[in-house]
Amino acid sequence: MVRNLNHDTFLVIRYVKRRLTVLIDIDGKHEWRECIDVPGVRLPRGYYFGTSSVTGDLSDNHDIISLKLYQLTVERTPEEEKRDREVYLPVVDNLKLPGMEAPLEPMSGLALFLIVFFSLVAIVFAIVIGVIIYNKWQEQSRKHFY
Repeated sequence: MVRNLNHDTFLVIRYVKRRLTVLIDIDGKHEWRECIDVPGVRLPRGYYFGTSSVTGDLSDNHDIISLKLYQLTVERTPEEEKRDREVYLPVVDNLKLPGMEAPLEPMSGLALFLIVFFSLVAIVFAIVIGVIIYNKWQEQSRKHFY
């Protein structure tokens, strides 16, 4: 979406009161569109922002023209202060990722029995077919006329 445009594109990342919001302006109209809004994000303290415009072996490049960082002073209760200090890894409350459905129910005894039974039948069938083919091959190899 941002390739080969004749105007600058902008990205705003906001993290305020455990809410991460990303806004984009890729049309060059100075109108912000919401890209993502995730509540319940808890980031640890004491880390740094880093950016890179390196794209590796790709055929395009991206120039980071400017980077503006602001620290907002927010009033916090002692409970919020304590909870924020205990965060060591980034965490998102109640995040459901795609493909992360509820765990499957365990198989019933009947289903497990049927799977084992039909697996054993298939193995026995394969062994019988293998023995028949081996015996036919042995007969054919003995019928050589010298």
